[in-house]
Order: sequence, then C-alpha cells, then structure tokens
Amino acid sequence: MKIVFAGSPQFSVPALEKLLNSGKEVVAVITQPDKPVGRKQILTPTPVKTFALSHGIPVYEFKKIRENCDTLRALGADIMITCAYGQLLTEEVLNCFKGGVWNIHASLLPKYRGASPIQSAILGGETHTGITVIKTELSLDTGDMLLVKRCEVGNLTCGELTEKLSVLGAEAAVEAVTLLEEGKNQLLMQDESKATLCKKVKKEDGKLDFSNSPQHICRLIKAFSPDPVAFCNFNGSILNIYNAEICALNGGKIGEVISADKHGVAVQCNGGAILITELQPAGGKRMKAVDFINGRKIKVGDFLD
Repeated sequence: MKIVFAGSPQFSVPALEKLLNSGKEVVAVITQPDKPVGRKQILTPTPVKTFALSHGIPVYEFKKIRENCDTLRALGADIMITCAYGQLLTEEVLNCFKGGVWNIHASLLPKYRGASPIQSAILGGETHTGITVIKTELSLDTGDMLLVKRCEVGNLTCGELTEKLSVLGAEAAVEAVTLLEEGKNQLLMQDESKATLCKKVKKEDGKLDFSNSPQHICRLIKAFSPDPVAFCNFNGSILNIYNAEICALNGGKIGEVISADKHGVAVQCNGGAILITELQPAGGKRMKAVDFINGRKIKVGDFLD
C-alpha cells in the first residue's frame, strides 16, 4: 500500500519514522512551506521536512494543497495519512486517494475536536486522553473512527503530554495502515451528542487570575507549558510560570506569596494555594523557582497579579 504522509511539527515526526521503520511504503511527504523563525527571521523547514529529506523521501511544500490535486494524483498513492499537517482538505483533495485520507488526532474523539486538543484535555481536568485515527471528511474532525489508543494525563504539562501522545500517535499510524492493508476497516461513528470543539489557544488566554481555584490555575499553567506559557504580573513586569502544583498551605490575601523556600513559591488563591516550581522573570531565563528565591527576587508578602 502506497502512502502519502502529511505533517509539519515535531509531533508528526515519530509517526513518519515508525511507518518507515515498519516497512510501510511512504512515497512522498506533504508539509507546510518553510517559515521565518526567531528574532533573525531565519527561513526554517518544518521538522517533518527535515526528517523526510534526511531519509530520501520526496517532499512537497504546498502553500495551498487544494491547488495541487494533479500533483497529488500523480503520486499514485492509495491513502494519505495526516498528522498535524496544518491545512484544511477539500473534497477534491480527499478524492485523490482511493483508499481515503486518515487523520491522527490527539484526543479521544468526539471530545476536543479542533486546534488545541492536548491543551484542552488538561484544562478540562481529564484523567485520560489519547489518539483517535479517523477517516477524514469535510467537517472538522467528525469522521468515523478506525482505532483509538488511550493514555493517562497524570500530572503532565502540555509539552510532556504532547511527547507522550506523539509516540502513541506513531503506534496508531502503523496499526491503522496495517488494518487498512488487511481490509479490516470497520469504522465506528462518533457520538455527536458528546462532541466538543476547541479553538487555538492565544497568549492572552494564559493570564493567571489568582481569584480562581488552585485546581483551575494549576491546570491552566500545565496546559500552557511550555508554549504559549501562562503568566502574571510581578513588580510591574511579566513573570512566566511553567509549572506549579496544588499545595496544602492556606492563609493570606489573593495573589499573596505565603511561602518562599526550597520547595518553591506558594501563592494564595481562592480556597487554597499553588506552589510555583518553575518560572521565567522578564528578560531572564527559565529557572527553578528556588533559584529565583535564592536570588532574593521574591519573598513572603509580595503579590502576584
């Protein structure tokens, strides 16, 4: 079975790698065009492009995939596997592959359709999330399901959970192609009554409000770590917060630092406190909270808002 693989970020690379290592025939890779990155705006290829070229796979960077259907058909592939590709597919694109287009989505569908399923699972307080492989249709993430793989969310940040789901997605990609090769393509419809939609997260969504519960604040911090990162104000400057836990301390005004020691910075919230363990001051580097304390940049009685 000939496969076209469409993906762009690092999240997608393990799926492509595992398909190749499993002996699957990937005839081409589709990815987003190179983009300027960093302060110097250096034109940078996607991680998927870099990996594909290093393994001798032809790469196509379509600004608009829907305008390149003739090229897609000429590849002679049976199916296309998509994984965080980054473009919506039209009916003409879907019709380029007689065996269909199959998407690796990072949630337990029908929950968290859309652009931020990993962040949304953490924000939603889910104990489990996973990977769903669906047959792509025109509506967003609504296709029938080929297989589902589950994992625990635990106490992970979005970055840590993304890595875990990336590995799980790679396993799902190989299993899905094998099922399709063997003609075992029995599909399960999604339950529309349980469907939820999540939008792309924005930097401003990460502003912390310490009048919320410790549980909500910790989920927000973990969901936004490492990017776009939760933040608050401290002494007139932005303080980025990368990780925090709920702590047993309680007592003080909302936003007040009630403890600052080797364990981290404890901040009073509504009905409890959080313990900040990793942060980044304005103009500084990311560091453990204890190093920030040792530098005497913060102390009991200070306020975050």
